Amino acid sequence: MIKILIAGDYAPKDRIQSLLDKGNYSFFDKVRQITSAYDFSILNLEAPIVENTQSSIIKSGPALKTTPNVVDSIKYSGFDCVTLANNHFRDYGDVGVNTTLRILKETGIKSFGGGSTLAESQKNLIIEIGDKKVGFINVCEHEFSIATKNRGGSAPLDIIDVSLRIKQLNNLVDFIIVIVHGGHEYYQLPSSRMKKTYRFFVDEGADVVINHHQHCYSGYEVYRGKPIFYGLGNFCFDWNNKRNSTWNQGFMVGLVLSEEISFELYPYEQCDKTPSINLLTDHNKQEFLKTVFSLNSIITNDEILEKEFDKFCSSKKHSIKSTFSPLQGRFMRGLAKYKLMPYFLPTSKILSILNHVQCESHRDLVCNVLKRGIEK
Repeated sequence: MIKILIAGDYAPKDRIQSLLDKGNYSFFDKVRQITSAYDFSILNLEAPIVENTQSSIIKSGPALKTTPNVVDSIKYSGFDCVTLANNHFRDYGDVGVNTTLRILKETGIKSFGGGSTLAESQKNLIIEIGDKKVGFINVCEHEFSIATKNRGGSAPLDIIDVSLRIKQLNNLVDFIIVIVHGGHEYYQLPSSRMKKTYRFFVDEGADVVINHHQHCYSGYEVYRGKPIFYGLGNFCFDWNNKRNSTWNQGFMVGLVLSEEISFELYPYEQCDKTPSINLLTDHNKQEFLKTVFSLNSIITNDEILEKEFDKFCSSKKHSIKSTFSPLQGRFMRGLAKYKLMPYFLPTSKILSILNHVQCESHRDLVCNVLKRGIEK
């Protein structure tokens, strides 16, 4: 029997980073009580370690970073390993990537899912506990952190590559765990694509599939006797403008690997009124689990899951249209949102955009050309 604990995104920011700067890691006191009961524990390090003044890469969205003493907090918390396949690992370029890899290695914290090259980022992690071996794969959806042949970063979510890696591990280990960083932010359910992909990984030989990234927790299902968790939520991610919402809740997964795989959820509240992680107990825990079970019932029903995703997409229609609209600035986009002026997207233009996005060959071309435009 092997006991593995897996947690979501750790991004030291705001109040948590201030505590790190003071060498105060007490915000992990409650977590230590859990990690101490497990053979091996993993969290997702969502921010690269930056030692000196360093400019972030050109990208869309915020650039995250942290300081070298983050490793002291990880050790204090009792975690043995970090995943690095996420959408922020390359926020500070090769300097941030290589600094993170070096400091983790120097301090004895294992990592996988990130590397100084694509080949390094795609290396599987194998650990041996007793007479059993566990293999781990970590990948993320394509944003701005993906490694290339000559550039550091994260391992990409490529279904064929993951399938081949699972088959490789099948001959080497007793259990396989796939950890994916992806999904729709602030949406508590997987898309049909995610469900189909993660089930495929189980069909190929994965024993557990775990997802994080969405800044909110989701539900889970047991497929062919193998658990698939569709979102752990933020683990420790302070943000001054995020309070009293699903941003501030999540759960760790405690796995027991044997002939039959069992698991336990550890719900918590994080970085809300106080910069800390507090395990939920009694009534609060039961209410949390009720919500999880409600999400589970949707996940297992394909028709309802698709209807919920359609609702979510409808709520995002204005932001999607504004992405492709020539209108610039919040004021102009606001006018279009409230129908005070058009988005200037005639049907012919929408059809052209759709064709370039949904056709695989056209999408390859679009991504290549747009990347070259940024990298000039």
